[in-house]
Amino acid sequence: MASLPSKEVAMRADPIYVSRVAALAEKLASLPHGGKGEAIRQAAQQLSVSIGTLKRDLGEIAGRRNKVRADKGKCDIWPEELALISSAMMGTYRANDKRLMSLKAAVEMLRSEKKILAGITDRKTGEILPASESTIHRALKRACLHPGQLRKPAPVVELASLYPNHVWELDASISTLFYAPDSGDLKDMPPEEFYKNKPDNFTRIRKQRLTRYAVTDHFSGEIFVWYVVGGESIENLAEAMIRCMVWRSDRGMHGVPLILLCDPGSAAKSGAFGNLCRRLSIRVISHKAGNARVTGQVEKAHDLIEKEFESGFKFQDVPGIDWINAKAMRFLDWFNSRKKHTRHKATRHTKWLEIKQEQLRLIDRETAIAMLTHRPESRAVDEKLEVRFEGKRFSAAKVPGVYVGIKLMVARNPYSPDTLYVVDTAEDGSEKLTEIPEVETSSGGYSLTANVIGEDWQPAPKTVVCENRARIKQLMTGETTEAAADAALKKSRPIFGGRIDPYAKFNDLPDVTILPKRGVDLAPTATTQSAPIKPLTHFEAARWLAAQGVVMDVDKNARIRDWWPDGVPEGELATLKDRFTTLSQLTLIRRQA
Repeated sequence: MASLPSKEVAMRADPIYVSRVAALAEKLASLPHGGKGEAIRQAAQQLSVSIGTLKRDLGEIAGRRNKVRADKGKCDIWPEELALISSAMMGTYRANDKRLMSLKAAVEMLRSEKKILAGITDRKTGEILPASESTIHRALKRACLHPGQLRKPAPVVELASLYPNHVWELDASISTLFYAPDSGDLKDMPPEEFYKNKPDNFTRIRKQRLTRYAVTDHFSGEIFVWYVVGGESIENLAEAMIRCMVWRSDRGMHGVPLILLCDPGSAAKSGAFGNLCRRLSIRVISHKAGNARVTGQVEKAHDLIEKEFESGFKFQDVPGIDWINAKAMRFLDWFNSRKKHTRHKATRHTKWLEIKQEQLRLIDRETAIAMLTHRPESRAVDEKLEVRFEGKRFSAAKVPGVYVGIKLMVARNPYSPDTLYVVDTAEDGSEKLTEIPEVETSSGGYSLTANVIGEDWQPAPKTVVCENRARIKQLMTGETTEAAADAALKKSRPIFGGRIDPYAKFNDLPDVTILPKRGVDLAPTATTQSAPIKPLTHFEAARWLAAQGVVMDVDKNARIRDWWPDGVPEGELATLKDRFTTLSQLTLIRRQA
């Protein structure tokens, strides 16, 4: 059965042409293989149309299609060659998705470098011929290696939140249309004056740029917006976030979220705003660079705000930033309560109102500002396992690993003034908060858990240090109970029962024989000198000579003075005696002669 002709065929064909084409289709069905081509050529000449046009009309009018080739879909180009061609093209794409190298240029380059052949085999002659550009293009498509296919986005997984205020998304956008000069009125940014090739103009108004902070509730889709003058900063970010969290009678979404999604370049994890999020138990999650789809809801919110709200700036004079924010609050009330969300088919405000009491964490502006600048403070644990903070006592008995003397980092709990947070670091490096209660006291100032004298006695809880100390005592003494270990220590018994010799290490000498070494004699460079002996006086010398049997007279005394005017050295006494004895003998011999 012939199909109806398309619009193009109907425009150029009349009933006679259609009937002749239908007759040709019936004729071709009865012709043998090899005779159909000539019949089509003759019919095209008679009908004054091209062969291609006639073949298309046969398909449109008579539903005739050429027989599919047996080798359709087959390709002689190797997969490795197709991968090289695809790589050459993919590597030349610029950041703005502009392609620099065409398929033809890539094939020519790789063929000239003998990296690819990219040929097809002639079925009749067996000759390998270079494949055409269209053939290579089809081969890349069939192999899913064409850059147009490779640059398609990867599949994504839908992200869900559980209830209102479970997850918020936050993002800042600097206006490229308006800025706020010192005069107060909002001014346009003409494209011919402010564009990428004139960065000095942007620098000149850097502190006057209009920055829009958008916050969305992931579950309901409710939107909040706040405008500031100047670029992104921790102060502006904190101001926008606090205004969104604090309740106001003319607005819906408020409270403290559990999770805050933002882009990796924001200041949500650093500085004072990081303190605010940690103190309020807000988990800040930043998506990976280049994966902005994670925060796609708030990105779409920017687009909605521009179209639904900021478009009105062109219709009247804008007096200043305060006017913008006041109008923005009215826009939010209208938009969130009137416009239905395409996901849950309800208005954003209606969906947000499904929040339950335990899910709505409230905070006032003063407390939020205090959390913005408050840092954890160090406090030592006393003997009662308590810490003192701002004149109050807080029990740290249930803090893991606590012991007397340990210093804990404590911070205020913004949701309960009767408790503190002990700030610690978890295994994954994130901040861990442990809540500790204020100690309740009686009229006498004692803890309500204190033991009443004479009535009850409850021992203090044992800390990890107490348990380790008892275990070490038992190990030292070899006892199995702490009491027995204490008794053994009082008797000054040897540690480990004397089983360990502390001097055994002295016997651990190396098994080495020390050989004597040849040396050189040391020539002393210093000389010794005996102390000088004091000489004897002439009288002392004479007395010594007399004691030795020498008869002393005036002549001998005179000789002693002549020979040693300064006194007689003790070593010369024997010599002096011999001289006087020899002299006496010579005198006696002379007299006898």
